[in-house]
Amino acid sequence: MKDFEEIQPLPQIPLEGEEEAAIEQPSKWRAFFKELIDTVLLALVLFLVINGLTARVRVDGPSMEPSFFNDNRVIVSKVSYWWGDIQRGDVIVFPAPPSPDEDYIKRVIGLPGDQVEVRNGRVFVNGQLLDEPYIAAPPVRDMALTNVPEDSLFVMGDNRNVSSDSRAWGPLKVEDVLGKAVFVYWPLERVGIVTHYDLAGGE
Repeated sequence: MKDFEEIQPLPQIPLEGEEEAAIEQPSKWRAFFKELIDTVLLALVLFLVINGLTARVRVDGPSMEPSFFNDNRVIVSKVSYWWGDIQRGDVIVFPAPPSPDEDYIKRVIGLPGDQVEVRNGRVFVNGQLLDEPYIAAPPVRDMALTNVPEDSLFVMGDNRNVSSDSRAWGPLKVEDVLGKAVFVYWPLERVGIVTHYDLAGGE
């Protein structure tokens, strides 16, 4: 005969709502991490796409004043010329011929096959005088008539008298163009769309 009976613990009965809460907690964490991963992946894809289609450059020096000033930050479209041709008056970015590790920003003055001349402080393309409201001052040096090769562009800085451009190192190969300047995003007081003038020049 047993002196006592072994007492078995009674099964715990969860209070109303406890079991449901215990099940929902892991589910909420899974949903949170899934949403976090989805957000990170989307941000990464957008970053890669934006980087593939655009570039950001910093203007260094006064060669494009008054259109751009030193330390202006500019967004460059790499795809603008996928469906359109380069035009006279476009502002483009390209590796600097004197120093390919740097990028230059200049304005297109002559297209392939054009003839460019600078005389008496004025620029002529195919014999026609360009109307250039964007320049800082007329160029003080003349340049003899120059033929632009069929695969090249003639580019100049808007601040003509302090610019290293095609007058110094010759025409720029079309294939070297990185893209078209489209938007200034810094400093805040200069935020805005880049103006591309429609320059005459004769065809």
